[in-house]
This record gives sequence, C-alpha cells and structure tokens, in this order.
Amino acid sequence: MKTYNKLYKKVYSYKNLYEAYREARRGKTKKGDVKEFEKDLRDNLMALHRELKEQSYKPRQLIIFILRDPKTRRISKSDFRDRVVHHALVQVIEEIFQKIFIHDSCANQRSKGNLLGIKRLHRFMNKISKNGKINGWFNNNQVRGYYLKADIKHYFQEVDHEILINIIKRKITDEKVIWLVGQILSNNPFGWGGERRSECRKGMPLGNLTSQFFANIYLNELDYFVKHRLKAKYYIRYVDDFIILHKSREQLIKWKQEINKFLNDKLRLTLHPDKSFIKSVSAGIGFVGFRNFYHYRLLRKRNIRKAGIGFVGFRNFYHYRLLRKRNIRKMHVKVRKYKEDEISYDKIMESFQGWNAYAKWADSFGVRREILKKIYQSN
Repeated sequence: MKTYNKLYKKVYSYKNLYEAYREARRGKTKKGDVKEFEKDLRDNLMALHRELKEQSYKPRQLIIFILRDPKTRRISKSDFRDRVVHHALVQVIEEIFQKIFIHDSCANQRSKGNLLGIKRLHRFMNKISKNGKINGWFNNNQVRGYYLKADIKHYFQEVDHEILINIIKRKITDEKVIWLVGQILSNNPFGWGGERRSECRKGMPLGNLTSQFFANIYLNELDYFVKHRLKAKYYIRYVDDFIILHKSREQLIKWKQEINKFLNDKLRLTLHPDKSFIKSVSAGIGFVGFRNFYHYRLLRKRNIRKAGIGFVGFRNFYHYRLLRKRNIRKMHVKVRKYKEDEISYDKIMESFQGWNAYAKWADSFGVRREILKKIYQSN
C-alpha cells in the first residue's frame, strides 16, 4: 500500500492557510467570530502558521448547543481559527483518502452527495427487482427483492480515537500530521463522569469538517468488509446509514449478523437495534430524505411538515417518494424571516433555488409551488 510522508509543511504553508481561511468563511461572512478574525487577518494567519510550525497549536474550547430538528442533537461548534486549521489539514490529505473510498460512499465528498445516493439506490432497486418484476399474486404482487437498512448507534459519539489514528497511519507516515490529527480529536465534547474532555479517547463533535472527513475514513473499513469480504454487490452508505439489497431475505439476515460482529470486534461500534431492519423493496426505502419506491420518489412526510403548508394535495399511495417534513420546515422558517425583513430578497431566493434543486427529485411540485408563492406574496 502506498504511503505518504512530508505533508506537514504543506498544511501550515501561508498559501494553504489562506485558502483554508477562504473556505472556512464561505457563507459565514456575517458571523461574529469570522469578523473578529478578519480584523487582524494577516496577524491571525501568521500566528496559526507559527503555532502549527512549532507544534504549539491548541484548539480553543468548543461552543456546545442543542438542535431539535426533529430529534435532539448535541452540536459542537469550533472557534473560527480552529475551523481554518481543519480546512488546512483536509485540503492536504483529502485526495489521499478519496482515492481509496468506494464509489458508493456518498456523503461529504466532492462531486458526491444525496443526489448521487438516490441515483445509485434506484439503479440497485432496478437491478435487484429485475426492472420492477412482480413476485406474483401469492406474494401480494410485491416487487422482487429485499433490503437491509442499518444505522450505527451513536456513531459520532463512539468513534475510537486510537483505531481511527491507526487507520490514518496506514496511509500517512508523517508523524507531525498525526500529531495534528490527535490535537483535533482531543478537542471533543464527550468527556463525562469526571473524565476531562482532552483525555476522552472516543467521540467526535458533530459540525466539524474534520469530523465528517474522519467519519468516512473510519467507516471505509466497513465498506471494504461488506464489498470484499461479504461480496455484497448492491451496497450504499451515507455517513452512518447504509443499505444492502439482495434477492434473499435469509442472506441479508446472515450479513446483518456478520456486520454487527465486525463493527463490534474491529471498530467498537454496534448497529442500532431499532433502526436496523430488513424489508421488502415494495415497502419503500427511506434514504437521504426521500421515500424511494420502484416507480416513485417522494419527500418524506416529516419534511413536508416543515413548510407549514400540509400535504398540498399529496396522499400516501403505493409508489411515492416524499420529502422529509423537517426539510420543508427549514424553508418555511426562512420565508418567515424574509417576511420580517431579517433576510434580503436575494438571500431568500438563493436559499429557495438550492432547496428547489434538491426537492425536485421528489414528486413535490405542489410543495415547491406553494413555497415560491409565499415568497412572492411577501414582497
């Protein structure tokens, strides 16, 4: 396996730090910590350069807040200067790991995302069901095939630092880069019961760029196990959610047991008992905000609730894809802010266009039209 050394100078170079600053501020130029950093931009970047070069860099304390959308999440926000360091590191080592990621690991990578996940899932559904072939009247006219949908319990909270660093060391032999990875991991919110956070050897804060990146590196071990050891052909993963399709329910039951054992033994993780199950493809597959059936794609109901406009003529038929209600509620909140002059017309239209590009993948014309109508009525 090819390894990489002499990377650390690239991380703290002035050019890389400036590019990292530009990336970290993208879409956040009005935030207080960004403005504060920019008051003395040159001095702040030089200070980071010096601290990284001398290996005296220490992350600042995380800002922790609770997000309820719809379930409660504990989000940790890093100081802006630390986010610059996160970008500086990822910019240097990202390409090394992207070369070894499987194609169907869809989250938090350039040129990938939830839309690729939807396309690949539908391709797999076509393959496993032989283009929607029906099992017959004796099986309630169900489309052929089954799927295992699984979720890893408390994933970000349970990532083991020692295991993660050892995985990274297989590709990167630069000890100073490994030191920086350790510094970033030590700044986590999961030290409980008298244990100092810096001494807690597991967990990564939700919200950091590095957490998203390290999450893919850690579960790349699972990807290789499923694809190369189990020989599962139709496998797709988005962060800690993954789906395997197969013609045999019994095969999926066996694979589920083997995957759980692998996660326990190798990564110190476990499948969520309530969110990991096997169903017929005909039941529809919930994935990246959509309810995916063979002939339809609908936004999930919980996403539509976000808009505050009900189902706008939608019903739950046999073959549909629904946007999640929480996604539409987010758009509704932005419309309300626009009505109250908290955001500009350009900003609300920019938000709508981005959301619309995502939502149009579902049968959501009525929902999208209703939200656009609300924007125009607010002028």
